[in-house]
Amino acid sequence: MIGLLQRVSTAHVDIAGHRVAQIDRGLLVLVGVEPGDSERQADRLLERLLGYRVFPDAEGRMNLNLRDIGGGLLLVPQFTLAADTQKGTRPGFSTAAPAEIGAQLFDYLCRQAASGYAPVGFGQFGADMQVSLINDGPVTFWLQV
Repeated sequence: MIGLLQRVSTAHVDIAGHRVAQIDRGLLVLVGVEPGDSERQADRLLERLLGYRVFPDAEGRMNLNLRDIGGGLLLVPQFTLAADTQKGTRPGFSTAAPAEIGAQLFDYLCRQAASGYAPVGFGQFGADMQVSLINDGPVTFWLQV
């Protein structure tokens, strides 16, 4: 499972002109699901996202995590993160989990996040989403579990 996390000042997701999720300071995480991923990987990814130290402390060092600052968590499904881009000029998607598995695991990740953390928001699997953010730093990390 892949999580491309971005430290943000603000972020939101719109679908068909309607705002479905919004956070202020926190993490926007684009989530990709690969073949063989399970609830175990989703649990591990969530644990890492909540504990990953990417926010500055009083000295400006990245020593604080999402829980420490009480920041928002915005999870957005991103099928294309698992694309095969090794050759040619068109990505292949055989390296991504089938859509039904991707949807199930993204839904599971969202439920787990909502049951143990707030504030949290979500994009919608399979939807045409417009994602807006102000990347703070910029700070972006690729986590793969």
